[in-house]
Amino acid sequence: MRFLPFTCALILLALAASAADRTPRGEPGKFDSYLLALSWSPAYCESRPGDAQCAPGRKFAFVVHGLWPQYNNGRWPEFCSTAPGLKNPDAMLDLMPSRSLIRHEWEKHGTCSGLNADGYFALIRKTYQSVRIPQRFTNPAKWMVISPAEVKREFVTANPKLRDNMVSVQCSSNMLSEVRICLGKDGTPIPCTGQRDCRAAQVRMPPVR
Repeated sequence: MRFLPFTCALILLALAASAADRTPRGEPGKFDSYLLALSWSPAYCESRPGDAQCAPGRKFAFVVHGLWPQYNNGRWPEFCSTAPGLKNPDAMLDLMPSRSLIRHEWEKHGTCSGLNADGYFALIRKTYQSVRIPQRFTNPAKWMVISPAEVKREFVTANPKLRDNMVSVQCSSNMLSEVRICLGKDGTPIPCTGQRDCRAAQVRMPPVR
């Protein structure tokens, strides 16, 4: 019996895992709600300074991580089809500052929306624009230390249609990572299901640079 060299075996395992990750887990258009994930870009860039999103002069605050179809049971569909993505992904770089992110979000989540790529990304822009980012988070020049509850309160105060149970605050490595807003299929804010808030008493927010 012949054995592959160790490195070749690892490559084959990685390819098999990648193929398995892309196995369809849902049908386009069959889901219950959306989750709009807004990432705090300065926190992302603290650990990935070489990423295209973090290049000098790209002074991002909250950016769109994704708009994710969800089921009411707390799970979600993934990789629902092989439909083509945007012909011009650069048109979304003002909200989603990475071509690889745009491609990934379409393949994993957008294909489950039941929309074509143009419709899905138009919906991302529409839902993002429907959310008012609190003024103190638009361009902070200094580090902030803040409680997750206060982050949530700022968003609820800035957006009269939101309630505490419609917003989820996420953290990683003691820093604010995301604010997630739960939406109906029509884009209306709804109570979240299956979302756990950051349990830290306080989180750090790096400044926009």
